[in-house]
Amino acid sequence: MAQNKTFSYNIGLTSTTTTNIIQPGTTTGGVGYAAQNLYFILTHIRVNNNAGAAVDVALWLGATGTNLIANCFAFAGTATAGALDAGTGESVPANSHLDWNGRRLMTTADFLVGGARTASKLNITIEGEVGVA
Repeated sequence: MAQNKTFSYNIGLTSTTTTNIIQPGTTTGGVGYAAQNLYFILTHIRVNNNAGAAVDVALWLGATGTNLIANCFAFAGTATAGALDAGTGESVPANSHLDWNGRRLMTTADFLVGGARTASKLNITIEGEVGVA
């Protein structure tokens, strides 16, 4: 019986431009059996703010670099020229965090893209499952 494996991934948002954070990979090669692509099931995302002031954040799910309102995933916001627009996103309180909980499938076509108003103040922890399609 096939079984997914759990994962936890940490990354800091070091730029004020929207950035690809995570994407399921593909498997290639082998003999006698066609390799299959990977998928993620996201179950929890925590955005930690290490700053003494609130910082806005937004996450999108879609094509590489997507930051369109139609692709908002968690902590909705919009971006212009790759920078989070003023007054959009969700405010992460000073020295605190925001959480998203749920179940969201990501295939190899999906990128989780993030943007923050202030560079190098937010860390994101992503938890979920990885499986072979």
